[in-house]
Amino acid sequence: MKSLRWELEFCRHPSPPSPPQSFLRHFGQDPGISGKSQLLFALVFTTRYLDLFTSFISLYNTSMKLIYIACSYATVYLIYMKFKATYDGNHDTFRVEFLVVPVGGLSFLVNHDFSPLEILWTFSIYLESVAILPQLFMISKTGEAETITTHYLFFLGLYRALYLVNWIWRFYFEGFFDLIAVVAGVVQTILYCDFFYLYITKVLKGKKLSLPA
Repeated sequence: MKSLRWELEFCRHPSPPSPPQSFLRHFGQDPGISGKSQLLFALVFTTRYLDLFTSFISLYNTSMKLIYIACSYATVYLIYMKFKATYDGNHDTFRVEFLVVPVGGLSFLVNHDFSPLEILWTFSIYLESVAILPQLFMISKTGEAETITTHYLFFLGLYRALYLVNWIWRFYFEGFFDLIAVVAGVVQTILYCDFFYLYITKVLKGKKLSLPA
């Protein structure tokens, strides 16, 4: 199931296995992408994979963690630097401190072990569950989303939904149950419900995603 876990992580990120020069270029140029959500996801990977400095599991494990971190910051760079002219900052106005501060406090209060790495790992789990909110808020303000944005959000939500299958499998076959990860995953999946409905009823039928007036 560890391999399944990494395949699901692989599904989450916008870049692999697509070449950065192709997919990331279009992704960074899309004015409907929330730079704030991408900053939060970069923070998620940074705080989650600090064990790179303390432990070694395998070359594959280390390589994938580095790829996720690198691609996250590459996306942020494209949005805020290289393609700054196309970034719609006027609509990307969600107050991320309203997410980071409560999540930081919760990670100190509810965790598996009161140690720096464990608290930061817990912080990343909590933050990931709500990191998509700036993107959803941006769509609600613009009233629509480009096709590449909707596909990205769909696979991002699919990644978390598939994780539910992973947790069920591990509970029944390994007796493993992580309440923190499960609750955070359920919260994140719930946040995607309305988007999934619009994606299925509009985007999959060849229509542009637009919110009801």
